[in-house]
Formats: sequence, C-alpha cells, structure tokens
Amino acid sequence: MKRGVVSFALVLLLCALNLHGQSLTSVSGTVTDPSGALVAGATITLTNMATGSQRQDKSDSSGRYSFAQIQPGKYKISATATGFAGVDLSNVELLVNTPATVNIAFEKLGAISEVISVTAEAVQVNTTDASLGNAVSGNVITQLPFEARNVVGLLSLQPGVVFLGEPNPGTLNDYRSGAVNGGKSDQANVTLDGVDVNDQQDRSAFSSVLRVTLDSVQEFRTITTNAGADLGRTSGAQVTLVTKSGTNTVHGSAYEYMRNTKRSAISFFNDASGVPKERLNRNVFGASASGPIKDNRLF
Repeated sequence: MKRGVVSFALVLLLCALNLHGQSLTSVSGTVTDPSGALVAGATITLTNMATGSQRQDKSDSSGRYSFAQIQPGKYKISATATGFAGVDLSNVELLVNTPATVNIAFEKLGAISEVISVTAEAVQVNTTDASLGNAVSGNVITQLPFEARNVVGLLSLQPGVVFLGEPNPGTLNDYRSGAVNGGKSDQANVTLDGVDVNDQQDRSAFSSVLRVTLDSVQEFRTITTNAGADLGRTSGAQVTLVTKSGTNTVHGSAYEYMRNTKRSAISFFNDASGVPKERLNRNVFGASASGPIKDNRLF
C-alpha cells in the first residue's frame, strides 16, 4: 500500500513538471567566426540577469547550441572559444512560450580574456516553430486599464481575437463571446505556470478559476494559431500565464485603483430626465514585496 502511494505521488510530480514546461521558453542559435564559418566546441553560458543562475552548453559540430526549459526573463549570453575574443550579449529578453533564435558571431581573433560586449535590446524573432501570438509583459500589464485589475481581461488583446463580454458568461450559449480565429469559446486553454486554470463550469473564453492580479503576473502569451504539440489538448487559443519570481534585488509596490460616482459620467437619458447617476463605488487595493533569501539561490 505504501509503495503504491509513493508511486502515485511520483506520477503526480512528473505530470506537474511536464505541465510547468508549458510556461517556460527556449533559446538556440549558431556560433560563427569573423569569416562566417561555423565554430564547434565554443562554450556558451546563459545567465539570468535577475537571479544570477547559469547554464552552460557547447556548440556542436554544426556550430549550434541550444537551451531548453528556460524561465522567461532577461539574460546575458556569453561565448568563449580558443583563439577568439569572448562575446557577451546582454539584455536578451526571452518571452514565455516563445522560442528565440540568437546567433553569436566572434568579431575578432584574440585571447579568451578579451571580451566584446553587445547589448541586444530588440525582441528576438521566433524562427523555431510556426506558432502565432504575442507575449505581453512589464508596463503593459501594470498600466493598461482593465476590469477589476484582473490580468485575464487582457488576454483578448491579440490579432484575430473577438471578445464581446457577455454579462453572464456561458448562460447565453453564445460562442461569439470569445472567439480566436473563428473558434468556439470553449476551445481555449488557459494555464498558470503550466497548471490548468480553465473555468470548467461555464467554459467561457479567457476566464480563469483563479483571480490573477497584476502584481502576481510576470507576463503571458496567447497563441492564436499553430500551437505546438506540447500544448495540445484544445484546438483553440493557448493562453500561458507566468507568475513573478524573486530576484537578487528587493522590489515592492502598493496601490489603490478607485472608481466612484462623482467621477462617473451621467447617461444622456438620466440627465434629460433629471434622474441622478447610479451609484458606483469601487476600490481595489494591493501590495507586493519580493527579494532574495540567499543570493543566486533562494528568493
């Protein structure tokens, strides 16, 4: 009996790890010398600029390197090889569920101790798969207005998405309440850190059973077309949300979002009839804090 319980727990753990992979990303590319020839055996180091965590790989005989299962964020990619000056690519932004291609070129011959630094601030192009969809993060999440400050309200901001917003989702059986490229609303799949958070009762589009606040979400991506086999399950949109993790620096926030009757406009007919505005008072408070417990290890 005890052995069966342990086996069941291991199966659940493996399933959880597999699901979490859906909220990660990857980066790959080729390494070349100043003449454009491929470089094999170059050491590539990927460093998370927020947490200091590192991973290493070596370019193969075709000059290719690859890092899979990477937490979204900003990274520094360093390359070294015998006979060439090292190369550092900083501010490489890897977005959730968006495979990136970053090619590395050694610019000159020299000692490994020499390093050429390059800042890569542009978003990297996905040439790995055919999925279509935009990743949303940073200031967009915190500054755009949306109902009750629930991040799920931003998921419809994608080309090819129609969102009508039924007053009571699911009760009207209107599949147009949320459609991606013509698909039905119940064909979308929403995950949070790789875990299923779909609203199984109403099955309305872009809804989550967990209230996802703006301070808890790092970024998200809505894949509208050509999702990979690792997502599967549904034929519609694939919505991937990723929560924030701590860093080596201390961060915090406190806020209040307020709506009240005084600042609301009166409707034309109420104004013409002398009927006062309907009462509307809403206050959304929140706060967050993050930081290191042990630098580069625990946050």
